[in-house]
Amino acid sequence: MDNYRHLIYKYLIELGITENTAEYLNMLGLLIILLIVVFVIDFVTRKILVKTFNQFASASKTNFDDMLVANHVPRNIAHIIPLLVAMEFTPIIFKDFPNFDGVIEKGLQVFAIVLTLWIVRSFLNTLKDYFKTLPRLKDKPIDSYIQVFMIFAWVAGFMSAIAIITDTPFIKFITALGAASAVIILVFKDTILGFVASIQVSINDMVRIGDWITFEKYGADGDVIEINLSTVKVQNFDKTITTIPTYALISDSFKNWRGMMDSDGRRIKRSVSIKMDSVHYLNKEHLKALSSIQLIKTYLEQRQADIDSFNTDHNIDKSISLNGRNLTNLGVFRKYVQTYIENHSAINKDMTIMVRQLAPTTQGIPVEIYAFSNDKRWENYEYIMADIFDHLIAALPYFDLEVFELPSGSSFKGVNV
Repeated sequence: MDNYRHLIYKYLIELGITENTAEYLNMLGLLIILLIVVFVIDFVTRKILVKTFNQFASASKTNFDDMLVANHVPRNIAHIIPLLVAMEFTPIIFKDFPNFDGVIEKGLQVFAIVLTLWIVRSFLNTLKDYFKTLPRLKDKPIDSYIQVFMIFAWVAGFMSAIAIITDTPFIKFITALGAASAVIILVFKDTILGFVASIQVSINDMVRIGDWITFEKYGADGDVIEINLSTVKVQNFDKTITTIPTYALISDSFKNWRGMMDSDGRRIKRSVSIKMDSVHYLNKEHLKALSSIQLIKTYLEQRQADIDSFNTDHNIDKSISLNGRNLTNLGVFRKYVQTYIENHSAINKDMTIMVRQLAPTTQGIPVEIYAFSNDKRWENYEYIMADIFDHLIAALPYFDLEVFELPSGSSFKGVNV
């Protein structure tokens, strides 16, 4: 091997070139030959390995090997063989130049670290893509775990490269680095917070990919499309993307609608305000008119019979409606709404159904519907709720009730001031 190493050198000496120049030209010539050989080996190895992987991926039923190819794992692995060739023959080329040999050897070692990181990153990206195809893992923050591992890998690789360049033993380098831990924590504060948050979010199952969340502080209202180490991406319903710091999920309050989506219904909680001076007792004429409403006909007959029996037994003077027990138009209306909701085909009968009167305000008496729709899809839910209140608002005049409205310009038309 030594004879072949000096082959160019001997030829140059025979041409009359000085020994010093011949040594440099010999080294340069051998280096060029090595580079050509390395590039050829790299090209051939890469072609063979990638082709073999492609054929294997096409023949196999699993998609994991397809993802290996897509993330360039075979291509990165193919670089190992030419690197080993370069590391084997470099000392021979630079045997007469120990200073150059040390620098080149360190450079190849650093490149070996970088290549290792490339392979690890490609493989981890493959695992990430594969895990996202698994039903039990597709809603987990896989990106966060991959990023954490890669951060540790890059930090370890960077420290190893520095240790090689400075000729410092790795253990000693790590020990010295411990003194600068405070600075490292400060620099990587957001990363550390994100890492801790990712773990807590995953363990406590606070957010999954695909969840609908509302985060008013950041203006987010939509589906979670990505969870990684530093951010959570939310695609709002207007198709914009809101980015939220991961640690904000554990430091601030937000609403996750998953519980509603997993339940048997979506809550309807809306009220209509009744004008106070439209509320009154019902006389016989009113009762007769309301008895034609099928949903409450039986209720009115039974209720009025009970009231008449009570007033008769207690000798109530009914010359004044205030005396004794009486039905009001608002009370009958509430019973009508309750019966109407209970018979509505879009309402879940196994969940809470309630029509209640809230505390009176300066804007009337709120009558609230509290129920759950069977259909949880947003557009259908809104349609169901609007359909219910369209009907109730239109039904109010039958009970001699009015909806409270603040005065508008049309309210004063024809009024002489």
